[in-house]
Amino acid sequence: MLDVSHVTKKYGKVVACDDLSFHLDPGSVTVLLGPNGAGKSTIMKSIIGFLRYEGKITVGGLPNKSLDARRMLGYIPEIPALYPNLTVSEHMEFLARAYRLKDYKSRVDDLFARFELEDKRRKFGDELSKGMQQKLNLCLGLLPEPQVVLLDEPMIGLDPHAIKELKQMIAQMRQEGRTLLVSTHIIDSVDMLWDRTIIMQEGHIRANVTREELERSGRTLEELFFDVTEGVGWEAMSHSPDGPQGG
Repeated sequence: MLDVSHVTKKYGKVVACDDLSFHLDPGSVTVLLGPNGAGKSTIMKSIIGFLRYEGKITVGGLPNKSLDARRMLGYIPEIPALYPNLTVSEHMEFLARAYRLKDYKSRVDDLFARFELEDKRRKFGDELSKGMQQKLNLCLGLLPEPQVVLLDEPMIGLDPHAIKELKQMIAQMRQEGRTLLVSTHIIDSVDMLWDRTIIMQEGHIRANVTREELERSGRTLEELFFDVTEGVGWEAMSHSPDGPQGG
């Protein structure tokens, strides 16, 4: 569903992403891990079409910047970008009209109920707390029901109830056959249902591992992360006597 092929992004002389390639299947959840500055947000913004880059990105076989591909993509940024003069309800209506959604009001009601925004409908964007802004950010990204969902640090600022609801929605979207890429540097926040992890460091992919491969290695996700980012490397582990057998 999502293919990233030899993507490189530079900011001047700084290489933020260096020749990245990976494929994400429909009905899968991929966790994109890495320390701050690893290049996670850069590749996410490249996929959604916000940045220029070298290489190729396709969604369902279509160039990611094409109109049809954009209709399949959904992006929930790390920092909410809200309009201070629009109310919570008006934000949702604005997005619905932009996407030309029909019969969306019941979907809005469901999202507001799940993220406890029902009593905030008339609040303006700049009147919301940071946690409430992030909840609205999630609702806006999920309203169009995109086939490919990119979530950049989605759980920062959320309360326990909202985190639980988001994890349930991620599992539900996976069951519906959608493709999800969840970027984070907080490993504890991704103990959800996931199928693959991609670990980045200094603009490179250091590991691209399925859950089954990790389970065969006998390591936890946290152990893998620190082994890879502190110099052991997945290739070395996968060929060790205690490492996973096969690919």
